[in-house]
Amino acid sequence: MTSLPQPVNDNTIKVRQLTHYQFSWVAGEPGQSGAYTLQLVLDQGAWEEVLTISPEDADALQDLLVNTKDVHYDVERRTLMFGVTPTGE
Repeated sequence: MTSLPQPVNDNTIKVRQLTHYQFSWVAGEPGQSGAYTLQLVLDQGAWEEVLTISPEDADALQDLLVNTKDVHYDVERRTLMFGVTPTGE
């Protein structure tokens, strides 16, 4: 049997499923640009991550999130992974 690092807890899980997301815009100082954020709710709220993104990335990510049913997030590498395709397809 394979030995797992102990204890297994929320911090040892590296890849989680994106279950909800929310885009926000945060105002900057007077005369400065604001910033877009994307809040990721992972595994039904077991983990959350907030990313600061550019307007262009916000637009592209919105399109991907609307059109992709299965999205995962690698917590350690801070990487969104879109879709799952069975091998051979």
